[in-house]
Amino acid sequence: MAGFPELIALATLMGLAIFLSLPIVLRRSRSARLVNLLSAAAIGILLFVLADVWGNVSTILYPGGAFIASPSLVLLFLAGLAGAYFLLYLLEHSPRAKGSSREMSPTSTALIVALAIGFQNLTEGMVFGAAWAAGVSGLLAVIFAGFFLQNVTEGFPIAGPLLGAEERRVGLFSAYFLLGGVPTLLGAGIGYFWTSTYMTVAFDALAIGTCLYAILPMFKVVFRPAATPEETALKMRISYVGIGLGFTLGVLVNAI
Repeated sequence: MAGFPELIALATLMGLAIFLSLPIVLRRSRSARLVNLLSAAAIGILLFVLADVWGNVSTILYPGGAFIASPSLVLLFLAGLAGAYFLLYLLEHSPRAKGSSREMSPTSTALIVALAIGFQNLTEGMVFGAAWAAGVSGLLAVIFAGFFLQNVTEGFPIAGPLLGAEERRVGLFSAYFLLGGVPTLLGAGIGYFWTSTYMTVAFDALAIGTCLYAILPMFKVVFRPAATPEETALKMRISYVGIGLGFTLGVLVNAI
């Protein structure tokens, strides 16, 4: 089995795979329908990320498929989820922010999504690092391929809130992509030397809490009525199709 440097190299490839979606999200398109479709697809991918994280953490909370959960782990999970969600709420509705718009800005939404993706990738990196340290060679290729492909799609939820902006800033997208992808590398390093069920549950809870908070304004933008009833009906259809396509893409990528 190769050593720690090789693990870090592979984890870096996994984390930076998120940048493979950058050329697509930076493409300047004047079609409002295409923007709406991509934004809705980003929501679909984010919904899959939520389901994926819950699928991982639920096996820890309810071991062996039992309906009896570990009380301490459930409390930790609920505290992390509620803490992340309501902390973001308090920050957005603080007295300092009262003078601003009542609606969360696209930049703030993208930042929250990047944090959620980062928490999720941190736990994925820990899984990869632990498997590497244990020498589970038969599983490593599967884990690497799955996490690599999934990270490629995760650029779309981060960029989704900003797709309708007139100016596409490469620096801003890159910073948010790094925030979402680099935790894979950090998690791999942590998992190689030390694994903790409580840490995994805590970070999964933070990921779900931040995802839930970020996804609500994204739904609001995608399903906002258009100028006419006909345009609104078309926008709704595009949104439903986009969300379905995004979720399907997440399932297919995770199944490869």
